[in-house]
Amino acid sequence: MKRAVLVIDVQNEYFTGKLPVTYPSGNLDNILQVMNIAHERGIPVIVVRHTQPQADSPIFQKGSPEWELHPEIAKRPYALLIDKNLPGSFTGTELETWLRQREIDTVVIAGYMTQMCCDTTARQASHLGFAVEFLCDATGTLAFKNNAGVASDEELHRATLVAQDTFISKVISTSEWINHLNSQ
Repeated sequence: MKRAVLVIDVQNEYFTGKLPVTYPSGNLDNILQVMNIAHERGIPVIVVRHTQPQADSPIFQKGSPEWELHPEIAKRPYALLIDKNLPGSFTGTELETWLRQREIDTVVIAGYMTQMCCDTTARQASHLGFAVEFLCDATGTLAFKNNAGVASDEELHRATLVAQDTFISKVISTSEWINHLNSQ
């Protein structure tokens, strides 16, 4: 198994912007731990950054402070920075080519939001033939209320993880992932 860690959309929008991530607690610390362990083990880390394509977007507006990577992510080493405009990290990016050139067969999902960009990227990876490890405590979301109804942060997170662990991803915690690396 040759892995790469995908750190998806850990941008200031989710901390100081309009979409503050609230669940699960400790998710940023776990993301940072995963990045550190990956770097120590020589596992490539790919940082993904979302940009809304509309120049007047109220979220993820290119060049805004909220669009910037979280400072703790920006200061850690990573092999590649991917910019995307849609939920899936593979759509319109060089991600698949980069992974295949390095014979990577497994992607590790960390970042935001569990039910949106993390879920979409994991599904894309699975459809492209990659194995997927989805870190349940190194991903996160917030509650939503829209025309379809209301869902708490915990409901969205849990339901997405249950769906992911059904034929798409191996859903595991950060500590389980690290223990698995240690046993190889």
